[in-house]
Order: sequence, then structure tokens, then C-alpha cells
Amino acid sequence: MNQTLAIAVLIALMAVAANIPFVSERLLGVVPWHRREAGAAKPFWLRLLELLVLYAVVIAIGFAFESRLGNRFAQTWEFYAITLAVFLVCAYPGFVWRYLMRHKGVRSTG
Repeated sequence: MNQTLAIAVLIALMAVAANIPFVSERLLGVVPWHRREAGAAKPFWLRLLELLVLYAVVIAIGFAFESRLGNRFAQTWEFYAITLAVFLVCAYPGFVWRYLMRHKGVRSTG
């Protein structure tokens, strides 16, 4: 795999992983979420926790790509702050779909 392909795959993976917590009612998109009441959705704090876990997974895959292509470079806190900001920007479409759009057949709770 060349560097250009690795970057494209990592960006696509980041966009998909960032939206999984908002478009799926499963934990990390895989494990079924057991609800206490029928129709209860995952709480927001759990979605944020999933977002952080998926961010760590994407970063680990990025480090694996970097190690495979050559030497892995040490990163400082600025790298993690910037990549987390980019990850959150990638998560915006899923957040909008989950919390800001009106869905047919769903009653308002307010």
C-alpha cells in the first residue's frame, strides 16, 4: 500500500467511524444495546464515549499504516488535539441526523 492510498483509506475510515455512534443504536456499531424501556435510545454520554473509543481505534490504525510505510514519528499533544477536532468535524453529519433533523413517525418529547 502506498502513502496516498493509506491516507485516503484512513480519511474514509475516519468519516465512517465518526458517524457510527449517531446512526446506530448498537454499541460501536456491533453489540446490541439493551434498553431498559422499550424504545429508549442510547444516552448521549454513551455516544460520546463510543466516539472517543472509535477515535482511539482510528489513531491506532493510522499508526499501524505509518509504521508499515516507514518510521513511526513521535507525536505531541498538538497532533492529538488537531486529529480529535478533525474527527469531531467528521462526526457532524451523524450528529445533525440524530439530534437536529426531524424524523417522520417520532414524537417530540417537549
